[in-house]
Amino acid sequence: MTDADLPGFFHDAERVSDEGKRQTLLLSRLRLVSAIVAALGGALTWKLGSYNLWGFVSLAGFLLALFAEILLWVLHPEQKWNGGRAVAEGVKSLAWRFAVAGDPFPAPLPQAKHDLREKIGKVVEAHGRHLGLAGANPSSTGPMAELRAKSFEERKREYRETRVLRQKDWYARRANENEARTVLWRYLLIGGELVAVVLALLRAVDVWDVDISGVMAAAVAGGAAWLGLKQHQGLYMTYSAAASDLALLHEDLADVPEDGWAAAVADTEDAIGREHSAWLASRPSAA
Repeated sequence: MTDADLPGFFHDAERVSDEGKRQTLLLSRLRLVSAIVAALGGALTWKLGSYNLWGFVSLAGFLLALFAEILLWVLHPEQKWNGGRAVAEGVKSLAWRFAVAGDPFPAPLPQAKHDLREKIGKVVEAHGRHLGLAGANPSSTGPMAELRAKSFEERKREYRETRVLRQKDWYARRANENEARTVLWRYLLIGGELVAVVLALLRAVDVWDVDISGVMAAAVAGGAAWLGLKQHQGLYMTYSAAASDLALLHEDLADVPEDGWAAAVADTEDAIGREHSAWLASRPSAA
């Protein structure tokens, strides 16, 4: 079973989350760059008659930053990003629990479908009330029922290889990416601070007469703010821990007997859910 086989609410929420993320990062990037441009315009002077052209550059930077700030406030893209991801991951977890007959869906199929609809409804109520979720097959699909109808060994193999192993590999890959980005941004911030120190020293000894300390301060602060928004360091630690947990669980699941399967699936999904909960707790409210 792949992501394409998941319920419609998963796809709706993922689409909303991706769009919210794109808008959040675009507008945040515009706001930070505009603030640096405004600081640069304020530090430099270029006279053309009675006009200071760099002053207009500064004005344009402040106006763009204000524009981005207003759009972030009005559109609430980060709320859509966070809420959409919370719903998508919640629905995905419930769908896999149902498809392999894990807790809380070990009951016969009709009752399990009812319970699945009820629990997905609670996830949407908690995080997706304003996301406009209205896709086809919102709570279950044919492939989910087909997997549920297979033998225990087939369900176990599918769950271990398609859900757990792929999720573990995704966490490991993302951990490495975030570690590399953390190191890169730290180098950039340290480099920016060193440049600021050198320029301030040159101005102090009257070698450099332009005061751009405010520009460098804005650039360093902007880089720190961007790093805080992307949370590379925190994601590296969280994803690394999740990958390690799932590697062990993938191995343990191979020896789980059928009478302990439902609980083992629940434990595995709880381990995946801890990463999602940690990520959501580090973001503004997605309710």
